Parts: sequence; C-alpha cells; structure tokens
Amino acid sequence: MTGAIAVSNVLLWVIVIVLALVVLALARQVGVLHERVAPAGALMPTNGPKVGELTEALSLSDINGKAVTIGGPSPDGFHSLVMFISPTCPVCKSLVPTAKSLAGKERNRLRLAFASDGDKLEQHQAYARDLKLDQFPYVLSEKLGRGFEVSKLPFAVLIGADGTLQSKGLVNTREHLESLIEAMDTGIATLQDYIGLAQQEFDHSVKEKAS
Repeated sequence: MTGAIAVSNVLLWVIVIVLALVVLALARQVGVLHERVAPAGALMPTNGPKVGELTEALSLSDINGKAVTIGGPSPDGFHSLVMFISPTCPVCKSLVPTAKSLAGKERNRLRLAFASDGDKLEQHQAYARDLKLDQFPYVLSEKLGRGFEVSKLPFAVLIGADGTLQSKGLVNTREHLESLIEAMDTGIATLQDYIGLAQQEFDHSVKEKAS
C-alpha cells in the first residue's frame, strides 16, 4: 500500500513538472508571436498635416548659424528625413545612431536633418557634439515643430523631393524609422494603409472567384 502511494506521488510530481514546462513553452511562444505580429510602422498621429499635402518651405539657421531650408520642393531632388529630438530624451539618444546609419545607406537620395526647440543653444550644441552630428543640420525651431504638430519624441517626418509629406510619426524603434524609408519605395505611408490595400486586394480576389 505504501509503495503504491509513493509511486502515485512520484507520478503526480512528474505530471506537475511536465505541465509547468509546457506552460513556460507556451508563454514563450506567445511572446514570440506578439513580437512578430506587432505593428512595425511608425506611430502616425491623426492631427497635423496630412500625407500627400505640400509642406511649407521654412528658411532656418542651424545651431552653428548655417542657413537651412526644411520643407517645400527640393532643388537637388533629394528626399528629406527630419528627426525631432531633445537632449532630455533617452530614446532619442539611442535612435540617433540608427538614423545616421539609415541616412548613410540612402545617401544617394536622402538628406537627414535633426530638429528641436526649447532649452539653451549651448546645451544643444554640446548634445550635437556628443552624438557626432556635425555632418547633419540641427535646427532649433518652435515653428517647425508646431507646423508638424510634434507632441512626443522622438518624432520623424519624411518629405518627398517634390515637397509633399510622405510619412510621419512617433519613432521608438529602428523598425519605426525603417518604415518611413519604406514609404519612399512603396508609396504606402503607414502600416494601416498597407493592411487596407491588402484587404482591398483580397476582397477583389474573392469577388472575381465568386463571379
């Protein structure tokens, strides 16, 4: 009798351990699935200028006094990627190298600029030196930020060579930044637009098969 109880206890413990391992494996797979299906596009706000609208050309000066024009048609035929950052934003600091890397890969068709407002000029100059931004325009302009209704950082704006707004949004990851570059190639500004087009194609295919 005692032996049977001991064997049953061992079997119960084995079952408990196996179930625990199964639960852990399922939890891990749920996490992986969540990462795979999570939206990778920039988080586009609904306010501010709309994609496809012509942007206003603003004549500004960067933090070193050099004249810079942001917005409007590009005289050299390049697209413009403007990233709004701040010395007090830790996510901005981590994404600046990514933006520089993307700009390097797309240097034959893309210009990168950084923008901010507030704080002292000297603070931004020190911030730019720390991040090695000497090759890129860095402007301080409240008007520029208000024009695109930037409320959270880091925020990025993609302006086409013709001066139209191609894409914009809150960019917290490398994937978010890359989605703006994808907008140049595909003409699809957001993940939602892509899903909408895919749904339209699917519905059209279903109708054709039904007719």
